[in-house]
Amino acid sequence: MRWEDVETEIPGLAARAKTFFDAHTHLTLATLRKDGSPRISGTEIIWRDGDLCIGSMRGGMKALDLHRDPRFALHSASEDPPGWSGDAKVAGRAEELEHEEDFHLFRFDVTELVVLGLNADRSRMVVESWHEGRGTERLER
Repeated sequence: MRWEDVETEIPGLAARAKTFFDAHTHLTLATLRKDGSPRISGTEIIWRDGDLCIGSMRGGMKALDLHRDPRFALHSASEDPPGWSGDAKVAGRAEELEHEEDFHLFRFDVTELVVLGLNADRSRMVVESWHEGRGTERLER
């Protein structure tokens, strides 16, 4: 599902997630290596025509991983406690939109979105999630 479709289906949760994704330039991307083990990389996101995208240098490990296996997970940056207000995670599959001589551009199709935060008195963690085909869920822990 494209990001703009997520915004249509779950506007409040998508808006909160976007706030966390936009709060910092540098985010963390998980991809899968050739042997199937996870790889964590720093990345920046690009909002383009209703899509959540990332770029990669041509031949970069992110691009090689996503070409081989398009599954990804993306985590927003977080503030350190005690000022932590929450963070967001998104997972799905990447599709290459274009590549230039020195650059790849991937669109992220979203299958899962999670926003973490605290309840009003900051005594419990609140986990709000959406999974494609299952809808939304809210838990307090």
